[in-house]
Amino acid sequence: MRFHRVFAPTCVLLLLFIIQSVGCSSRETAKGSAAQSAKETAGKSELQMLELGEKARKNLNLAVKAVRPTDYWRTLTIPGVVADRPGVSDRGVTSPAVGVVAEIHAFPGDTVKPGQRLLTLRLFSEYLQATQTQLYKASQEVKLVQEQIERLNSVASSGAVSGSRLIEQRNELQRQQTLIQASKQELLNRGLTPDQIALVTDGAFISTIEVLAPPPRAHETVLDGLVKPEIQTVGFKVASDIGYEVHSLGVELGQTVQAGDLLANLANHQSLFVIGHAFKREAGLLEQAAQNKVPLGLEFAEDSNEIWPAIDQQFQIRHLSNTIDTATRTFDFFVPLINQSRTYQKDGMTFLVWRFRPGQRTRIEVPVEKLANVYVLPSEAVVREGADAYVYRQNGDLFNQIPVHILHEDRTHVVLANDQSITPGTFLAQNAAASLRRVLKAQSASGQQPGLHVHADGTSHAAH
Repeated sequence: MRFHRVFAPTCVLLLLFIIQSVGCSSRETAKGSAAQSAKETAGKSELQMLELGEKARKNLNLAVKAVRPTDYWRTLTIPGVVADRPGVSDRGVTSPAVGVVAEIHAFPGDTVKPGQRLLTLRLFSEYLQATQTQLYKASQEVKLVQEQIERLNSVASSGAVSGSRLIEQRNELQRQQTLIQASKQELLNRGLTPDQIALVTDGAFISTIEVLAPPPRAHETVLDGLVKPEIQTVGFKVASDIGYEVHSLGVELGQTVQAGDLLANLANHQSLFVIGHAFKREAGLLEQAAQNKVPLGLEFAEDSNEIWPAIDQQFQIRHLSNTIDTATRTFDFFVPLINQSRTYQKDGMTFLVWRFRPGQRTRIEVPVEKLANVYVLPSEAVVREGADAYVYRQNGDLFNQIPVHILHEDRTHVVLANDQSITPGTFLAQNAAASLRRVLKAQSASGQQPGLHVHADGTSHAAH
């Protein structure tokens, strides 16, 4: 009985010791397994190199380029639109006198040279007819007065005629010559040519008048410091003397028009404006850009860079509007633009094609801050994952993943800090960074180190 009393507590203690030992062993085993799993996971996450063959690089259209530090301007992007320059791009042609539209020589879409016929008017103007009559009479009167002066000169020296009579005739001659000059100028203003005025002087009155395309303005070749480029000839036949395109007609055949009525609208889109729409909070930056003559960047929507030559001009803000649109709460600023053009021939006629057209949308890049000694890459060259960002350095078929610090990024570029992560002259992938990141993850999951060579005897070494 005593034996049982002593043995029972001993067995209980022994059982508790065994259970505790088994629990500790299980915990150590679980801890060791977790540590091994974490170690394997950490080993896989440390893989920073991927392998990509030549054909794979071609499939990705991968571009690689050496990079070097440079300076970059952080820009403010503002939407804009191409527009005509008031008083420069469009020209209205008005009727010089009362008349009827007898012929139309140029129609919408046609191109015309300065001095080319637009319309023919049959004159009904009593004033114009009276001016022609006055010119003819004054011309005939001058002839009579000149003959009278010649006769008086021959007898005035003998005293048969007083000198005052000769002075009166000379004064009359001067009055008639002044009347002739005024009448000629009036007829020129009404659209008559010098040849037609000469006919009127001889008594052949003009009953029709040709309305011509106006000559170009003297200041149109240089505007806001920008020189007009010559009309381009690539793929088209050049016609550098083309001045205008008929935009619209305001009359029809047989229509009666009064002096000053609008007959046609002509357009010359050589000199345009790019109008930016900015908010009031951006006014200070734009004012500084205008004062300092900072060059702007322009990106045109629906533009074909492949078939047009490069734009060789510097864009600057000309002026800022001092009013705010009540609907959009934006104000405008204006950037001069010199257009490019081509001509082509069809059915014996010349047609004009402009590169930039009023209404075309644009993006205006206004530099606001200079970032010095940085790396500038295309946006496709950098991939983000959470808070990290990576680029890829090429070494043959191998690409090393390099973590980088992004200072600034916009729609097209990423600016990286020059913090010794990248060595000047390093060849970096310029695109497909997201695809390279996916390939790296796939190769990391396989557990095989990229560039690892395995021999027949089972030994292995890294790629040379």
